[in-house]
Amino acid sequence: MKIRIALLCAALLAAPPAFAKPFKWSSASDIPTWDIHSQNNALGNGVHAAVYESLVYYNSNSFKIEAVLATAWKPISPTQMRFSLRTGVKFHDGSPFTADDAVFSLQRAMHKNSNYAVYTQGIDRVVKVDANTIDVFTKDPNPVLLNQLTELRMMSKAWSEKNNSAAPMDIKTKEENFAHRNTNGTGPFMLKEWQPDQKMVLAANPNWWAKKDANVTEIIYTPVKSAATRMAALLSGEIDFVLDPSPQDLDRIRANRDLKVLDGVENRTIFFGMDQFRDELPGSNIKGKNPLKDQRVRKALYQAIDINTIARVTLRGLGQPTGALVAPQVTGWTEAIHKRHPYDVAAAQKLLAEAGYKDGFEVDFACPNNRYINDEQICQAVTAMWAKIGVKAKLRTQPLATYFPMIQRYEASIYMLGWGVPTFDALYSLQSLVRSVGVGGDGNYNVGRYSNPQMDALVERTKKETDLKLRTDLLTKALALQNEDIAHIPLHNQVIPWAMKKKVDLVHRADNRIDWRLLKVQ
Repeated sequence: MKIRIALLCAALLAAPPAFAKPFKWSSASDIPTWDIHSQNNALGNGVHAAVYESLVYYNSNSFKIEAVLATAWKPISPTQMRFSLRTGVKFHDGSPFTADDAVFSLQRAMHKNSNYAVYTQGIDRVVKVDANTIDVFTKDPNPVLLNQLTELRMMSKAWSEKNNSAAPMDIKTKEENFAHRNTNGTGPFMLKEWQPDQKMVLAANPNWWAKKDANVTEIIYTPVKSAATRMAALLSGEIDFVLDPSPQDLDRIRANRDLKVLDGVENRTIFFGMDQFRDELPGSNIKGKNPLKDQRVRKALYQAIDINTIARVTLRGLGQPTGALVAPQVTGWTEAIHKRHPYDVAAAQKLLAEAGYKDGFEVDFACPNNRYINDEQICQAVTAMWAKIGVKAKLRTQPLATYFPMIQRYEASIYMLGWGVPTFDALYSLQSLVRSVGVGGDGNYNVGRYSNPQMDALVERTKKETDLKLRTDLLTKALALQNEDIAHIPLHNQVIPWAMKKKVDLVHRADNRIDWRLLKVQ
């Protein structure tokens, strides 16, 4: 343990002068890229927001949309929204932010390589009106356009083109572009150094356009897979903040007079996805057919999971068991959707027998080991539970950096995924997770390739519906269909505690990200 703590300390920069306010923090994994339109990853999105800004963003206290690089917006028609851009804003290289950059950035997010098409869904085109004004045209009226724009950050058109980064990096390949390791945003911090999986340093932007409520001059991030090492570093005072503290250490942190814990429910649901596309599963002992295509098999896997024991023992209360694909904060969620199928081993065994698998079967099972709270331990527990009904899950775990590209290449038969909802609207989840794989963000994380024409029709209707009550009913109906089909197996909504020194002042957000604009260190 002492050696690991020493290595963590060595990774952190030496303390700046007394007048500086550094912020040293850690979590289990690193961001996958600095290309802001490449990989839609929650940790990455939160860190990107320190350097790159969007037209609008959520207020951390009210979670209402507020102006950032756009100062005002108004509908010109049901399918045309006009945005007035903030003047006097400069990128970190000193060049001005203009309408050309805004048009370029939104178009870049719509590129075929982009993993952000789910945020541009419904956008038809973006047009420059003048140097400080753009129009966003949608194919149909879009009631969640502003919510989508909170995750579409702005890049410099000239800088991107000069550095051969006009198109996003394709995360499914190993080919990097300049924007993967280099940045040029308008935000409150600038990237000073990034050694992937080792250390990241951000320096305060002295020319940031906004009022500086924060007083932090430098941010030092050290990804550390070992929860014990992260917590030991916090307890020893070497770091200020842990985004993902270990559940077993929380009582000790709360009892420490120099530390504190902020708790909150995240709008992220953890679930299992299943390959419902292949006619035969790679590595399975069942040849010539795919057991996961049978709804009875999927329900058996579901009912064999003792989620309450996982929540109590493995998660130590940091998970709310759920039967829904979205969290309660999300439009479309209802108590009825939230209700789980009961844990019932005998019923699960009967379903397998009815499906023709009374002796079970072998199946590949992939999980991340540094992304969600106790992710690897959850999958180990489920592997043992499935064994009781004869399903021999061959568990393999990978770190975030390799896990997500792997599942996006459709290389896992059963996989774990956690899905937050930045728009707080179920369409974001439905379009990404259960809409048939297509274009424009459709099925971009439907890596089990579930497909149901009825679901597709519901999602398409929701994209265009402007009657808010009817639209909410459609979302709920689609979520109910996901439950009926067992397109995925929902597990729990994460409960997120943040552990930190008492001198750290920040606001806990349901999207599990720090608002860098408000961060203070006393």
